[in-house]
Amino acid sequence: MGYGGPIGLIVIGLVLALAFNEQQVGPLEVITLGWILVVAGVLWLVLTMVQQNTKRRHTTTATTTDAQGRQASTQRTSESDPPAPPAV
Repeated sequence: MGYGGPIGLIVIGLVLALAFNEQQVGPLEVITLGWILVVAGVLWLVLTMVQQNTKRRHTTTATTTDAQGRQASTQRTSESDPPAPPAV
């Protein structure tokens, strides 16, 4: 997922919240709906940013024993980017 969806939702919400003056459509207030869309867009944007900026960490530990019975351990940590989202 990219950043277009959340930013579009924020823009639509801000237009609804700031461009109308106390207008209702049935039982629904347009201003309240706009602010709800802004909050949802911000949450979506934050979750997208967190998901795209996380790295995966994998740790491998190996223990070897020599002929005299001494043990040595080595630890290797590698980081990789998460796989890209599937194309739609």
